[in-house]
Amino acid sequence: MIKEFKEFIMRGNVVDLAVGVVMGAAFSAIVTALVEHVITPSIIALTGNARVEELYIQVGQAQIKYGEFLQAVMDFLLIALVLFLAIKAMNRLAQKRKKDEQETVEALTAEQYLAEIRDLLAAQNSAEQSSPNKNN
Repeated sequence: MIKEFKEFIMRGNVVDLAVGVVMGAAFSAIVTALVEHVITPSIIALTGNARVEELYIQVGQAQIKYGEFLQAVMDFLLIALVLFLAIKAMNRLAQKRKKDEQETVEALTAEQYLAEIRDLLAAQNSAEQSSPNKNN
């Protein structure tokens, strides 16, 4: 059972998932800092409010707090944009790697080169034998 568990944990998918979770957490911190320290101050400068989360509309007795929603939307859009760019770059690298692998597969082997040389020599010898001798 322990051996099976070790095999399960060491599978590529599980390791990739663990790396993805750790990278996602680190990336989340970057996005949060960008939103809190760059985008939010920009919105504050435009609206004049101290905090985006405090933006609201008073409708009767109710407060519609759209600032928190804006903050969540900004976080989502930034994360989605960066993930899109990262996946696009990874796909481009994967296509390049696949193309490189196809090019190496198409390269001739030494045996194929020798066979081509043999065929060219045979064709040359047969052409020399069929043409009249110029030295006579």
